[in-house]
Amino acid sequence: MKKHIGFITLDFSLAHWLSDALRSAPRTPAAQELLDGVGELMNGSTQSLMLELGEGEHAAVTEDTLCCGGLSIDWRLRRVSRDGVEISLTPKEFDILYFLARNRGEVFTKEQIYQAVWESDYLLDDSNIMAFIRKLRKKIEPNPDSPQYILTIWGIGYKFSDKL
Repeated sequence: MKKHIGFITLDFSLAHWLSDALRSAPRTPAAQELLDGVGELMNGSTQSLMLELGEGEHAAVTEDTLCCGGLSIDWRLRRVSRDGVEISLTPKEFDILYFLARNRGEVFTKEQIYQAVWESDYLLDDSNIMAFIRKLRKKIEPNPDSPQYILTIWGIGYKFSDKL
C-alpha cells in the first residue's frame, strides 16, 4: 500500500482562522505543534507542513500506547512490552518500531524508514536498516526466524503486520 500525500495551499486568512481556532482547542501536544506550525507558516519561517493522523486504523490506541497483538508500545514513556514483559530497545530501535506500528499494514522501503527516523540524509547502505530490523526482531518476536510483527516484503521493504 502506497502512502498518499496531499498538498493543500493555505491562504493567509484561512491560516489566521486556523490559528485562532487552535487557541481554543483542547490543550494537547498535537494541537500545540499544529499551532506552532501554522505560526511558522504565517511568519514565513517555513513554507509547508506535513500532517499525519496519529491513530492507526487497526491499532488499538489508549492515550499514548499502541497495542498490536501481544505487543504494547508506549510512545510517551518509550517502553515496549510483549505479553506484559518489558523489552529493552535502543532509541533508534524504538523509533523504527513505533513508526512501523503506527502505520500498520503500509509497506515502506528502507529509504522511507530511514528518512522517517533519522534526521540526516539517507545513506545509500540498505544494510543499516536491515541490521536494525534484525535486532528488533530478535527482541520483539516470539520466533525471530518466522516474524509475526515486522514482515519483509521482498524486493520492496518492510511493514508491520495488520493481521494482529
